[in-house]
Amino acid sequence: MTLKSLLANAKSPVIMGVLNVTPDSFSDGGKYLNTSVAIDHALHLIDEGADMIDIGGESSRPGSLPITTEEERDRILPVIHELRRQSSIYISVDTYKPEIMALAIDSGVNMINDIKAMTSQGALEILSKSKLDVSLMHMQGSPTNMQISPKYDSVTDEVIEFLNERVKHCEDAGISKDRIAIDPGFGFGKTFDDNAKLFKDINRLAQLDLPVLIGVSRKSMIKKMVGENMDDIIDASALYAALAARNGADILRVHDVKKTKQMLDILKV
Repeated sequence: MTLKSLLANAKSPVIMGVLNVTPDSFSDGGKYLNTSVAIDHALHLIDEGADMIDIGGESSRPGSLPITTEEERDRILPVIHELRRQSSIYISVDTYKPEIMALAIDSGVNMINDIKAMTSQGALEILSKSKLDVSLMHMQGSPTNMQISPKYDSVTDEVIEFLNERVKHCEDAGISKDRIAIDPGFGFGKTFDDNAKLFKDINRLAQLDLPVLIGVSRKSMIKKMVGENMDDIIDASALYAALAARNGADILRVHDVKKTKQMLDILKV
């Protein structure tokens, strides 16, 4: 299964269910460290209507520190192997490390979801030797420092310029455009106002003739608007995902699949 075929057969935006096998992710850290618990949750997301599962082994929340390749490998590989054994679902792996990419490719995944947009040394070479899809995300700085005074002259223009540049690097490495999605990176080196401006400009990203992946689920921009009550955060996350789809987003990265699909139905997206 490829991203191109997945999107072609979708009757509505593609839903990417989040599976964090980390102890410290901002929303669900520690819940799914056990492989069997992680698989149960992945299957639950699939039952709720997820079209793909995004597996991450390293937190990228603001202020987080990188972990070793070995630690990330030990967290995600058992989950990938068992999920692939039980399901043919499209699997994405959230990583920027070339070594993890190579292991994921050998384990039967479909996509690399890279918060560093294939800028890590060796990443392009690894991906170009495979047939995997890739999502390229914009981030100013790194997770450790990205929310320390991020600054733009024009956030949307700069994000588009960066993503266009990274797409060209991928194409130059032999990765065809139909294997690439783009992600503006809400919350990754951006203020609340930056995020708000980017959200209004999703339609501009959609004009780049590439699938647009949007991830706003349970993020601080949502909490700033509705507070810390989790039910309110989940409802607002679903609403913003559906609004993103209405504005041109093709892939919605969400924690709450059922709520998101209900909101898409309500808004008739």
